[in-house]
Amino acid sequence: MRVNHPAPATWRGLGYLLGSLVTAAVALSALPVLVVPTMARTWASWHRHRAGRLLRLPRPGPVSAGTWRVLGWLCACVVTSVAFGIVALLCAGNAVATVITVPLWWAFPEDTRLRFFFDGVPLSGWGTALTWGPLNFAMFAALTVATVPPLARLHARICVALLEPSAAERLAQRVETLTETRAGAMNAHGAELRRIERDLHDGTQARLVAIAMRLGAARELLDEDPATVGTLLREAHENTEEAMAELRAVIRTIYPPILADRGLAGALVALGARSAIETSLDVDDLGTVPAAVEAVAYFTIAEALTNAAKHSRATETTVRVVRTGGRLRIEVTDDGIGGADETLGTGIAGVRHRVLALDGTLRVHSPTGGPTTVTVSLPCGS
Repeated sequence: MRVNHPAPATWRGLGYLLGSLVTAAVALSALPVLVVPTMARTWASWHRHRAGRLLRLPRPGPVSAGTWRVLGWLCACVVTSVAFGIVALLCAGNAVATVITVPLWWAFPEDTRLRFFFDGVPLSGWGTALTWGPLNFAMFAALTVATVPPLARLHARICVALLEPSAAERLAQRVETLTETRAGAMNAHGAELRRIERDLHDGTQARLVAIAMRLGAARELLDEDPATVGTLLREAHENTEEAMAELRAVIRTIYPPILADRGLAGALVALGARSAIETSLDVDDLGTVPAAVEAVAYFTIAEALTNAAKHSRATETTVRVVRTGGRLRIEVTDDGIGGADETLGTGIAGVRHRVLALDGTLRVHSPTGGPTTVTVSLPCGS
């Protein structure tokens, strides 16, 4: 069983609280500037990012809360930062002071020497230094480990909670997001229609024209040159098969036929079997899922598997699809090197447009060194 070591959490919490103490002092000294709404929101966004990073939350967007709520958070942040920061400073500071002063007790004037936590014992000689010094350090170190991490998490939760958008603000943000994604979806839809038209015009239609011409020539030569007719019919047959293959390829980009034949679960089994790397699939009973949601889920998983094989040097992927109430949740994890960046053209940006167009969410967690996890949530009715 893996046991989490307390030291990293203590150092993170200590750095967070001491940093908050410093920012509280800065906020008090720069209060006339921070009451300006734009500056206050910028300051609040930075603090919420710090708090979210400590709590390991997804990075949020800029703070959009009302001015009075941000100013209320600023007052609460200063008070809690000073209170919690002083506690952290006293605990860690006394531990550090013990380490520094105990070996050098003789260099300090008698009236300024350290008095130990235990019963106020003064540091007056090597006996008390070597006896009480380690105990004093252990006491303050234990207090630091016991109090600093929970205080840091409490401070971070208060910060996140006070800056959380209200119901009205969340609704406004959702409307804005849907407006943007609808425009993006319309543009993507138009581009997709133009692509399909080009594919049909340049590929399938051209082959159908060639087939018609060959059949017309064969009809005219039917009585005069049976050998040529046979050649024309053979070429027309070959062109017909090629046209059908191209037409199936075009249809597959719109809605994979395998979804209609096997449903989402069966299509994912086939997708995992065709994957270039080992794929473990866990699909719950999904019930009836709308066709649009099935298509987005299928293309999302296909893109994630392709990226894992081509870009992340992964050897294994895990795909989990569950349905909880009216949401379909997809999680694809690979054991690759991480560092995925959707701005580099890995296809995630296109998937994000598909997901947002259905009022879904997509999150990519891909730290350097891996693993990479793509999490998608899609509405699919109750």
